[in-house]
Amino acid sequence: MPKLTIDGIEVEVAAGSTILQAAEQAGIEIPRFCYHERLSIAGNCRMCLVEVEKTPPKPIASCGYPVAEGMVVHTDSPMVRKGRRGVMEFLLINHPLDCPICDQGGECDLQDQAMGFGADHSRYDENKRAVPDKNLGPLVKTSMNRCIHCTRCIRFITEVAGVPDLGATARGEHMEVGTYVEKALGSELSGNIIDLCPVGALTSKPYAFVARPWELAKVDSIDVLDAVGTNIRVDARGTEVMRILPRINEDVNEEWLGDKSRFSIDGLKRRRLDRPWVRENGKLRAATWDEAFATIAAKLKKVSGDRVGAIAGDLVDAESVLALKDLLASLGSANVDCRQDGAKLDASRRDFYCFNTSIAGIEEADALLIVGANPRREAPVLNARIRKAWLASGLPIGMIGTDSDLTYPVTNLGASAATLTDLHAGSHDFAKILTAAKKPMIIVGQGALARPDGSAILAAAWRLAAQVGALLQDWHGFNVLHTAAGRVGALDLGFVPGPNGKSADLMFSGGVDLLWLLGADEFDPSRIAAGTFVVYQGHHGDAGAQRADVILPGAAYTEKSGTYVNTEGRAQRGFMAVYPPGEAREDWTILRAFSAVIGKTLPYDTIDALRKRMEQVNPVFGRIGHLARFGCSDHAGPAGDPSVLSDAPLGSSVQNYYQTDPISRSSPTMAACVDAQSAPALAAE
Repeated sequence: MPKLTIDGIEVEVAAGSTILQAAEQAGIEIPRFCYHERLSIAGNCRMCLVEVEKTPPKPIASCGYPVAEGMVVHTDSPMVRKGRRGVMEFLLINHPLDCPICDQGGECDLQDQAMGFGADHSRYDENKRAVPDKNLGPLVKTSMNRCIHCTRCIRFITEVAGVPDLGATARGEHMEVGTYVEKALGSELSGNIIDLCPVGALTSKPYAFVARPWELAKVDSIDVLDAVGTNIRVDARGTEVMRILPRINEDVNEEWLGDKSRFSIDGLKRRRLDRPWVRENGKLRAATWDEAFATIAAKLKKVSGDRVGAIAGDLVDAESVLALKDLLASLGSANVDCRQDGAKLDASRRDFYCFNTSIAGIEEADALLIVGANPRREAPVLNARIRKAWLASGLPIGMIGTDSDLTYPVTNLGASAATLTDLHAGSHDFAKILTAAKKPMIIVGQGALARPDGSAILAAAWRLAAQVGALLQDWHGFNVLHTAAGRVGALDLGFVPGPNGKSADLMFSGGVDLLWLLGADEFDPSRIAAGTFVVYQGHHGDAGAQRADVILPGAAYTEKSGTYVNTEGRAQRGFMAVYPPGEAREDWTILRAFSAVIGKTLPYDTIDALRKRMEQVNPVFGRIGHLARFGCSDHAGPAGDPSVLSDAPLGSSVQNYYQTDPISRSSPTMAACVDAQSAPALAAE
């Protein structure tokens, strides 16, 4: 490891590091525009100039210059200051004076660095260059006059997102960044180029001219629109969420965020439930909380405990799930289920339903098999991690299913689940790749599990994992990819049918007389048998509310403090950014209040007391943010006969990425994305 001196500080860095990376390690700031630690080096902005002793007497771009033993670097010499001022002067020749109307104002790298490293005057008075704006779809707004050609957006879309939509045409001052042929960006991660753009050339189209950053209250939270558990920051003004940005978490999302999670926030304002409703004579009418509770209590008096059931939805927090489970237990009911789609998940052991490799562990795998999943649509941030592993090591990837629009090359092994049997028998070439790998990995999606033979597929995938060496003392290569943010937490709390309990399918088909839906919307409400009394507790007037006899207005994820467990089993916590609208309340408080009405008072009055109860049920809720990685010492598989596999083709559980939940289905921006993505297909027809 070479040692060098930067501004009098001696630092030892890894071989192959650049001067800029060494300076960061020494705590010395070097300005930059084109350089980004997660993208390839471009070296085209020339802002990161430094002076290196015993080299030709000229400033050197530190982002692309490798370190050497004994090197002496100066980052603030007269030569460096003069060079940086010259670069900044050139950048501002054509940059318009848009700061008062630019959405990047207040958080603009160009503003900050012009103040810190630029000059106090300019020698140019020629007319500025004019560049036509590009239409990149309904999410990203362009103002290409401001572009400084750093190419961060091009490198991100090509390298990380894996959809080479952006590029540059012409050269010099005639260079323009665009999509060659005008079309909407085709990536589910396109919003990240807004964060990457160091100037105001790329901004958020839905957020245009809405607010300034210093007006916003900023609250840390967790994204719940998929099961990755992306760390986010919710920016709010007053009672309204204005925008959502990613937070850095190297183990989960690095610093990326999916477009649905970033832009669907306008759905939080539409189709909201802000007061209780009670159905009378076939029609819903607005009611008070006391009336709603009294209606449910009167119905409960006529129903025995074993005829009461509850289903938890996809966006629910763990606190609400446990409160609902405890409420039904007090009524003598074991009819609880969090698998509204009928997924055949085995909750008897945690590694049967978790992404055991961990998201960061994807980069360690040397062979991957995907079964009945499309990570690009189901978990775009996780899909970017798979692509990162493929770029770094040429990771061989096999696919069983009908989806192939991924951002990395895959070997399609067939559409039928019976291919798992062929791999187990060694009659397929990809079986040799899995067996030869030191750390093979299998991902099973919800599209494979939410089928009549889901249990058989889960058992067959586990059997294959054991055979190819994916279940080792120091490596657990069996993974279940979830799409519902609340499901792993619900499974951890045992929100599945107990002894003599009924599953969601049985409850839908008339197995209960009173059905409590906690944010459950991802099903056809016509499946609920006639005569079933339905209580819907949630925040949007979606599928569940249509069938409800009583509606209890709950809080969305930005309006409460809640615990969520992501697909890899990591418990994380989000916090309240705004208050719920109208008379809506946090879900666990609704359940606590109702329990007192029926004389079954739940034993906690505060959220801290409820969280202590969660820890008693499962210690994982006492390790917020921490994920312990384990190998596999018990090869006994989940319940299911791996030989009973259907020939029906496997597919993803998510067909429309932009509309998968009540929030995104209520979002006009997501509807515009659906239209934009379907437009090219319609044109081709």
